[in-house]
Amino acid sequence: MSKRTLALLAAFGATFIYGINHTIAKEVMPTYVQPFGFIFLRLMGATVLFWCMTPFIPNEKIERSDWRRFLICAIAGMGINMLSFFKGLELSTPINSAVLITVTPIIVVVLSALFIKEKITWQKGVGIFIGLIGALTLVLFGAENRTDAANIPLGNFLFIINSLSYGIYLILVKKLITKYHPFGVLKWLFLIGTLISLPLTLPDFLEIQWADLPFNILGAIAFVILGTTFCTYLFNGFALTQLKATTVGAFAYLQPLIGVVFAILSGKDQLNLLKLTAMLLVLLGVYLVSKKAKPSL
Repeated sequence: MSKRTLALLAAFGATFIYGINHTIAKEVMPTYVQPFGFIFLRLMGATVLFWCMTPFIPNEKIERSDWRRFLICAIAGMGINMLSFFKGLELSTPINSAVLITVTPIIVVVLSALFIKEKITWQKGVGIFIGLIGALTLVLFGAENRTDAANIPLGNFLFIINSLSYGIYLILVKKLITKYHPFGVLKWLFLIGTLISLPLTLPDFLEIQWADLPFNILGAIAFVILGTTFCTYLFNGFALTQLKATTVGAFAYLQPLIGVVFAILSGKDQLNLLKLTAMLLVLLGVYLVSKKAKPSL
């Protein structure tokens, strides 16, 4: 099996985990663990796991000029990205998060045009417009009366912030991943992310009543730490060594399909006409953005 095929499988594996995470993580918050406390568990758990891999990866010296990029990547990918997503998931619903996270490929294309001067064709431009209409449909009109979703419009807006920060991370981390060993990059990024997020995450972590947590909630927490954090960043880190950032970002369009099906089958959410319309608009936009344009004759 070629490295490219393995990279594609890794990107799909990360997407599948992300897809079911919308429902699994929602079950934990905020009844048992507050969002920022959950982020402390994710960051600290992944930091420990990646640093345990140190003996198995090359001992590389990080150039001084690259530490600024490490800091920005940690802020975007391990700070703003995670904090906004889990806070948004507390306030909104699993299906909304699965749909809105899909705008990541659109954001990656826009940011790639701004940062690395990639050309936006008319096809991609139309896709960006349609996808954003779908996202705004949920943000502006997606309010529902639910006891498990306190402020759906605000939560939906935070999902957009999550996608924006993750798009920035995917583009900027590409240079680090190709220059250094991906696992070495991730161990430093998670350590930096843990430290810069500590003032926000530690207070909520200290409030967790571990003795009162049911077994299934402990299992959900373990899944989020091992699967949603460690494995997904591991898989995407490897995928970025073989694939373009836009290709890895394009896998996000599978998330609403996986997330919606899992949320409905587990009885944690329902699909209505507004959500379906928004999902179809976003998927169409992502399709146009990700599809290679035919060469002109």
